[in-house]
Amino acid sequence: MFTLSTYKRGALAVTMAATLFGTTATLDASVIEFVTTFAPEAVGATGEGRATVLFDTEAQTLTLDADFSGLTGTTSVAHIHCCTALAGTGTAGVAVTPGTLPDFPVGVTAGTYFRVLDLASAATYTAGFRGLLTPEEASAKLLAGMLTGNSYFNIHTSRFPGGEIRGFLQVPEPGTMALLGAALAGLALRRRRQ
Repeated sequence: MFTLSTYKRGALAVTMAATLFGTTATLDASVIEFVTTFAPEAVGATGEGRATVLFDTEAQTLTLDADFSGLTGTTSVAHIHCCTALAGTGTAGVAVTPGTLPDFPVGVTAGTYFRVLDLASAATYTAGFRGLLTPEEASAKLLAGMLTGNSYFNIHTSRFPGGEIRGFLQVPEPGTMALLGAALAGLALRRRRQ
């Protein structure tokens, strides 16, 4: 189970990585950048695009910046899904947000989307994802799923109601190495305390 202390340990690891490897554009003490390239999810789908997602651990916000084009059908809904059983593959339930992402463009085959979501609000998460977790615990669970490659951004269309394009969220290089370094540093500190 994810707890606030799990979240704080994750924030500490990010801070340690920034200290050990120097602050970069992709990773600093409070903001973790994730990127993805959208690709067809179903046979016959033709869409493409990209997204950048910023997870701010201090402000508890999730900034979504996406563009997409060439969809076979017209957009109906879009979500962040979490958490798949295996990184980079499989499907998972919708984590963020109930219904669809707020103000996501509907009825188009191409477009852009920019929105900042409040991760401290229970309304940001679906009931299935949050369960009995507090918003802080749900935020920690989402961050863990994103860091491990078990979360994806999905755009559904009239032609493919189950999803036309999607992309798994990843920390771009050199952020991945910094996060690995943070994890190793965290393990070393934990062993030292024991």
